[in-house]
Amino acid sequence: MAEFENLPLHIGIIMDGNGRWAKKRGLPRKMGHRAGAEAFKKIATYANKIGIRYMTMYVFSTENWKRPKDEVDAIIGLLRNYLVEVDNYRDQNFRIRFLGDLSAFDADIQQKMEEIRSESANNTGLTLNLAINYGGRDEIVHAARKLAEQVKAGVLQPEQITEASITENLYAGDEPDVDLIIRPSGEYRLSNFLIWQSAYAEYVFMDEILWPDFKPTHLDQALLAYQKRNRRFGGI
Repeated sequence: MAEFENLPLHIGIIMDGNGRWAKKRGLPRKMGHRAGAEAFKKIATYANKIGIRYMTMYVFSTENWKRPKDEVDAIIGLLRNYLVEVDNYRDQNFRIRFLGDLSAFDADIQQKMEEIRSESANNTGLTLNLAINYGGRDEIVHAARKLAEQVKAGVLQPEQITEASITENLYAGDEPDVDLIIRPSGEYRLSNFLIWQSAYAEYVFMDEILWPDFKPTHLDQALLAYQKRNRRFGGI
């Protein structure tokens, strides 16, 4: 059993395996994403209950646009549904943020995301980041451009650019680095997720589980594995 008084401050989850889950059952891939969305809701609720402060969920990457149109449309449809359902989670006190290039989405989606972000900004429960149209490299480019604009405007000198200033210009630059990244489904890569923030993250890869089957007990297993690690941050 994980020690709930010794939790990581920030967890990142790569929600992987939706398509394979559906294929194993002879279902369309979009049904896997629907099941994955239900798992997402359960895990976010549980994380909030046990006291996790920050959780970033990899919903849709900058590369996912390459997938078949009907699958992309299904994912966007699930996003729309979630944005409508957010009111059902008000009692959980989530602070909800959306990380990524949101300009790619229809105006109504952008407006609803901004409303949710603004209305939940002062909530004190779990900060739930939805990484959507997100890529780690793209985020760093975004931060670099913001810093370049400051240099161009004369308010910043190149030699004043530091790790801290880069962090401050990320999508959620006021949040702590990620402590633990969890990836189910048997893949062993970061897939362009939180590249800057995961410099000293611990990783837990789970071979036996696809995301739609991921339950609070699996999160407990990952937390227990994390708590057994010796985090030295480059020291002895």
